[in-house]
Amino acid sequence: MFTLMKIKISFLFLFFALATFSALAQTDGQKPDAAQEEEKKVWVPSQVIPVAEHYEGGLEGMYKAIDDELQYPALAKRNRVQGECLVSFTLNEDGSTSNFKVLRSQGAGTGEEAVRVAKLLKFKAPGYSLDTSIPILFKL
Repeated sequence: MFTLMKIKISFLFLFFALATFSALAQTDGQKPDAAQEEEKKVWVPSQVIPVAEHYEGGLEGMYKAIDDELQYPALAKRNRVQGECLVSFTLNEDGSTSNFKVLRSQGAGTGEEAVRVAKLLKFKAPGYSLDTSIPILFKL
């Protein structure tokens, strides 16, 4: 009886050791900086934004500029407010922008910061007027 129990315990020990070893072997091939590189990527929404075609650098260029200019509001940071704000505006025929409105805000100053950043965007003249909206992500 005692030897049968030793065999069971030994078997369980070997099973868990092999499971641990196989889990470690699967993660050895990954680069240690992969998580850091993922954080450096600029967030780009998955939906198509028509106004982005009139921005120098397209959608990626527009969101790179937004990411560079975005300053997290202190109140939002303190209260750990995160989420997507939606700002609408009109792209005029000459490339200027007007009629900024916050359609969706997460509060704590995120809507005001989203409008401030959207006003800084410089578009090429499309030759026609375009009412549009852009999502701006706030993530800690």
